[in-house]
Amino acid sequence: MKIQNVHDEAFRPYGKVITTVDCKELCEKMQNTECPGDHTIYVASDPDVENVDSFAAFRDEVYGGMPIQIGYCNGSNHKLNGLEYHRDSEVNVAVTDMILLLGREQDIDPETFAYDSSKVEAFLVPAGTCIEVYATTLHFAPCNAGGPFRCVVVLPRGTNEKLTANVKREGENRLLTAVNKWLIAHPETGMDKMGVVCSIQGENITL
Repeated sequence: MKIQNVHDEAFRPYGKVITTVDCKELCEKMQNTECPGDHTIYVASDPDVENVDSFAAFRDEVYGGMPIQIGYCNGSNHKLNGLEYHRDSEVNVAVTDMILLLGREQDIDPETFAYDSSKVEAFLVPAGTCIEVYATTLHFAPCNAGGPFRCVVVLPRGTNEKLTANVKREGENRLLTAVNKWLIAHPETGMDKMGVVCSIQGENITL
């Protein structure tokens, strides 16, 4: 699979590189976070990681004053497995080199939620790069780019917490698996046993 770069023009439909926030202190803090060598972990909000000067810049400038959380996704991964989207942008800071597998929400069939994995594109995010991933961009856990990765994840506060809203499991609501998280998965993952709609068709892309 062709690996493009987030600095390439091909990344523009999916997001943009952010150069206005100094992420040096944040990347240093991330060196103290757990980074498994054989699986991934996700922490939605880490008070220690949030205790950085750049927190205010992310909150006030990047998110226009919205309440935010800063956490991380660390570890090792080589497969697509699933694709999620939110009702807002997600900001990632690559502490190490990492690869993102991205698609477009518009390519999900609105009736069946089928999605053809051949539409996915891969992008290298070089270490130290901060990017905005647009709300309509399908994404999931990063993939290795030579070794385990550390990835900062900035989102509106409460995103990915346990869903407490009482919604009917019909239509797009079937994809709602956590607060502000709509998810589809590949059948190979067996996530259907957890109630996830496994509607990704084609190859479960492996890097």
